[in-house]
Amino acid sequence: MAIRKILKMGHPLLTQTAELVKAFNTESLDQLIIDLNDTMEANNGAGLAAPQIGEMQQVVIFGVQKNPRYPDAESVPYTVLINPVITPLSDEIESGWEGCLSIPGMRGLVPRYTHIRYQGVAPNGDPIDIEAKGFHARVVQHEVDHLFGTLYPRRIKDLRYFGFEDELFPSDQS
Repeated sequence: MAIRKILKMGHPLLTQTAELVKAFNTESLDQLIIDLNDTMEANNGAGLAAPQIGEMQQVVIFGVQKNPRYPDAESVPYTVLINPVITPLSDEIESGWEGCLSIPGMRGLVPRYTHIRYQGVAPNGDPIDIEAKGFHARVVQHEVDHLFGTLYPRRIKDLRYFGFEDELFPSDQS
């Protein structure tokens, strides 16, 4: 098990574009995916992108079953997505609260497409082509943003809806 350090907002790698993955079924790609998974699970994440652990490759993982950071979230199937492309399937945009392991303790109200198609490659090189709605679509968009140097605060339209979780949601704290 390899739990890696998560880079925080302000680190220059989090503002850069990651490189496309060109080789599949490799030991180094397999190890990166294991490290992403271990790190995401150890931090109760809904997803994690390779740049968040300092690896500048277009690899994201995501998946939610029961997560204390998102107690009311619908289930999202565990997915490893490489070299992703997102296509909005509707013009409908909805704002929702997001957090990020690279911005610990904070949340922001972020607009995202409600219905998307995401395509990419699985670790073995097989194509992935999936439609997603709701929280599933939000998680995919959030993670893919990391591959292009975008953290969610850059998408917030009104900074009154960005702050520390304990200030924004005081009744949620025990």
